[in-house]
Amino acid sequence: MSEYDDWNASIISEFRANEGRVGGQFEGADLILLHHRGRKSGREYVSPLMCLVDEANTDSIYIFGSAAGAPKHPQWYQNITSAGQAEIERGTEKYTVIVEEVVGDKRDKVYAEQARQYPFFAEYEKKTAGIRTIPVVALRRA
Repeated sequence: MSEYDDWNASIISEFRANEGRVGGQFEGADLILLHHRGRKSGREYVSPLMCLVDEANTDSIYIFGSAAGAPKHPQWYQNITSAGQAEIERGTEKYTVIVEEVVGDKRDKVYAEQARQYPFFAEYEKKTAGIRTIPVVALRRA
């Protein structure tokens, strides 16, 4: 297991032990556990992700394929957009979601709100400028 996998495993354990809440750099942030299947491997994965709740519909949330400003989209993004659905753990609930990529002005508005609340998302966008646009994905309860 890599150091990154160990870090994710500790966040997942803390999330589940505390009804969806974690400390450290994610303290107070909305966090989900995204369950997805590798589109090539078929392997099941769980990825802890920050999210933004849609103010107009709390059954919809947005997640961000920032990969901390890496030059490539994260694998979970490729997996869920290919599948069209996923499962999430949100607080103490686990349920299926429909996946929809957010584009254009709506994408820009949602990303700007996340960056306003968490300025390091603005830094991620600077790192990827001219390389890729960080995807925004809406997850809607099925």
